[in-house]
Amino acid sequence: MRADQRIVRASEIGEYVFCRRAWSLHRILGLEAANRAQMEAGTAQHAAHGRAVHRADVWQTAAVVLFLLAIFFAALFSFAAIFSAG
Repeated sequence: MRADQRIVRASEIGEYVFCRRAWSLHRILGLEAANRAQMEAGTAQHAAHGRAVHRADVWQTAAVVLFLLAIFFAALFSFAAIFSAG
């Protein structure tokens, strides 16, 4: 890559699309947001929420698998009872 080129990241494009002025203040003038601590706290909350959603997905999948296994074994025992009685 040439020295006069730089990589434009997807987050930078998102920042520009969201607010061109904020992008220019940050990327061109080098100014940082005044509410940096709040933004970092929000990022941490989003990460925690993402982990909670992932855990819920895992538990939901486990519940469905266990439910299907319960139905399978109930049917198996029912058929075994019917055929052993007859």
